[in-house]
Amino acid sequence: MNERIKELALQAEFSERDLHIQGDNFQRFAELIVQECLRQSKEVVIPITVDAIESKIKEHFGVES
Repeated sequence: MNERIKELALQAEFSERDLHIQGDNFQRFAELIVQECLRQSKEVVIPITVDAIESKIKEHFGVES
């Protein structure tokens, strides 16, 4: 699991056990949230800037699309 996503999950009070048991599902859920954020950003930002924002968000969360 991506370390940043894991840190956020722990801040949300998921236990290490929760993450171990549901790791793949939780990772996928986090990736879907990131992708939805990317879609929303495209609606409010100048297109040239969207690519830079999208790359930065993907890099930060370790999400590939």
